[in-house]
Amino acid sequence: MNWVNTYKVWRNFRDLQPELKEELQQMTEWQLKDAFYTQLAFGTGGMRGELGPGPNGMNIYTVRKVTKGLARYIEKQGTDAKRRGVFISYDSRHQSQEFALEAAKTLGVHDIQTYVFEEMRPTPELSFAVRYLHAYAGIMITASHNPAVYNGYKVYGQDGAQLPPTAVDEIVSYMNKVENELHIPVQDEHVMLKENVLSYIGENLDHVYVDYVKGLQQQAELLEKEKLQIVYTPLHGTGSKVVPQALRAFGFTNIMMVTEQESPDPDFSTVASPNPEDSEAFQMAIQYGKRTGAELLLATDPDADRLGIAVKDPMGEYRLLTGNQVGALLIDYLLTQKQQKDDLKSNGVILKTIVTSELGRAIAEDFGMKTVDTLTGFKYIAEKIEEYNRNEAYTFQFGYEESYGYLIGDFVRDKDAVQAAAMITEAAAYYKSIKSSLYERLMILFETYGYYEEAPSSITMKGQKGIDQINDILTDLRANPPLEFGKVPVTKIEDYQSKERIYTVEEKYETIDLPKSNVLKYYLKDGSWVAVRPSGTEPKIKFYFGVTGSSMEESKRRIKELKQEVFNRVETSKNIKK
Repeated sequence: MNWVNTYKVWRNFRDLQPELKEELQQMTEWQLKDAFYTQLAFGTGGMRGELGPGPNGMNIYTVRKVTKGLARYIEKQGTDAKRRGVFISYDSRHQSQEFALEAAKTLGVHDIQTYVFEEMRPTPELSFAVRYLHAYAGIMITASHNPAVYNGYKVYGQDGAQLPPTAVDEIVSYMNKVENELHIPVQDEHVMLKENVLSYIGENLDHVYVDYVKGLQQQAELLEKEKLQIVYTPLHGTGSKVVPQALRAFGFTNIMMVTEQESPDPDFSTVASPNPEDSEAFQMAIQYGKRTGAELLLATDPDADRLGIAVKDPMGEYRLLTGNQVGALLIDYLLTQKQQKDDLKSNGVILKTIVTSELGRAIAEDFGMKTVDTLTGFKYIAEKIEEYNRNEAYTFQFGYEESYGYLIGDFVRDKDAVQAAAMITEAAAYYKSIKSSLYERLMILFETYGYYEEAPSSITMKGQKGIDQINDILTDLRANPPLEFGKVPVTKIEDYQSKERIYTVEEKYETIDLPKSNVLKYYLKDGSWVAVRPSGTEPKIKFYFGVTGSSMEESKRRIKELKQEVFNRVETSKNIKK
C-alpha cells in the first residue's frame, strides 16, 4: 500500500480522534507524505517521533500498535508473566498521560496486570519499580530531552533495562501482523479498575526508591552539607517529584528550586530545548545562582535520566561541565571514597560507551580498575551489569555515557539523574569541606591525566531524503575510508557494523567483540579520535570528537581543527552543510 492509500484509510476512518482529523485537513502534501510513507520505527531504543497523525507519528494508534506487540510477546511467556504485569510511567509532555492510559487499556484486552503511576515519574524510578516489584515489563512514555513536538515510548524488561534486540524483534514481528492500527481494541479503564487488572501507584514507591538512593552516600556526616547552596531546575519535568527528596535524604537542605521551571509544562516555554546539555537551559538557574551565591547548579531533563551541572570557577563565574567531565569527577570521587574505606573491589569495573571520553579510563586505571566499552545506549551498559552479576567476572562500580547519563547503584538499570544529582552534590560538599571545589578537582584531574576535550555534533536530515543522505555518508566513508584528517594520519579504524578493527599502518585486522551497530570510529596518530553514527531516535547523523593536549588551550584548538577537517570531508563528498 503506498502512502496515499494509507492516508485515505486514515482520512476516511469515521472514529478518528477529532484532533488528528483536524490536523490532517491542515497538512501540506509534503507533510502528509512524511506522516504516511512509513511507520514509526520501534527499535532497541524504543519509539520516538513528532506528535501527529499517521503511522509515522506519535498518536494513540501507534501507541496501541506497539503495545499490542508487547501484549502478544508477554502472552507468549505464559500466565506468570501476565500476572506479574507491566508498570507504566510518563513524563510531562503533550499526551504523555493519555498515551500511558492507552497502553494500559490495550494491555487490558489481553488481561495483563497493569500498574500506572498516578502522576508523572522519572524513567529511573520506572526501571526501579520493575525490578523492585518483580514486574515482567515496563513502559515509559517520554521523548527524553527532545523538543516539545516529540513524544516517545520505551519498553523495559523484567531486569529493569531496555529490551535487548531479540525481544524487540519479536515485538516488531507481532506489530507487523497488525493489519490496521486504527482498529486495535482497548479495554475500558473503569472495567479494568473494577476487575483489579489496573492499579494506580502513588508516593509510597517514591520513598522506597529514595531510600535505595540514600544507601549510596559515601559521607553521611559531612558538616558542609547544610552550608552548601544548591539551585535545582527540573526543566518542567519529572525530576521535581524525587530529586529534592533525594538531596534531602543525603542531608542537603539549602535547595532553591527555579520556580518558573518547577511545574510541568509540555511546551517547555522557558527554554528553547529542555536539554541540560544546552547552555540555554541553564540561564534561569544561573540567574538564581547569581542572586543567591549558590555553589552548585543542577538541571535534569524531562524524564530525569540525564543530569547537567554548573560550578563556580575561581573568578566566580558559572561553568557548565560536560557529561564526560561530570563522569570523570564521579569516578574519581567514588573510587577515592571506597579506597579510603578499604571497600575498593579488586574486580571492580567501570562501564562506558565507545563515544565516551578516555579520561574516565585513565582515572580508573590508577585505582587498578578495569574499564569496559559498550555500544552507544545505556541498555548495553545494563546488559553488561547483568552479565557480570551472573558470572561474577567483575563487580559493577559505575556506568556512564557522554550524553549526561550516569549510574551508580544497579538497583536501576538505566541512567539515573536522581542518583547522580545526590552523589555529585555530596562530592561538592566534600571538596568544600577540604577547602576545594568540583572545579578545582577537575583541574587537578586534567593536570594529572592530560587535558581531555570532547565535542559532539550532529546534522539533522528529515524524511526519506534525510535517511538516504545519512546512509550515503556512511556508505561513502566505508567505501573510501579517510587515511588522515588534516595532516594527521588515521592509525586505526573500527567498523562496528562489520565488527572489524583495522590497523592501517600494520595492515592488521581484529574482530570487535560487540554486537553489530552502524558506527565508524577513527583513531589518529596524535591520540585524537572521531566517531560517526546515525541517531537511533532522531533524524540525525551524529559525530563525536575527542582529543588530549598538554593544556586546555591546546586541546580546544585541536578539537576545533579536527571538527572542521571532518566536516570538510563530509561536505566535499556529499555537499552537506554543518
